[in-house]
Amino acid sequence: MLGMIAVVLIVLWALGFFAFHVGASLIHILLIVALIMVVLHFVTGRRTV
Repeated sequence: MLGMIAVVLIVLWALGFFAFHVGASLIHILLIVALIMVVLHFVTGRRTV
């Protein structure tokens, strides 16, 4: 789930960066959040419940 959210954020960043050029700071914040989520996903790994 966390990985999927990160992928969506990266896609939104790429779409905004290349297509719209609007809200440059917001787009870069989305990229940073997506990268943090990817790192957290790999650090925490898959939890068994």
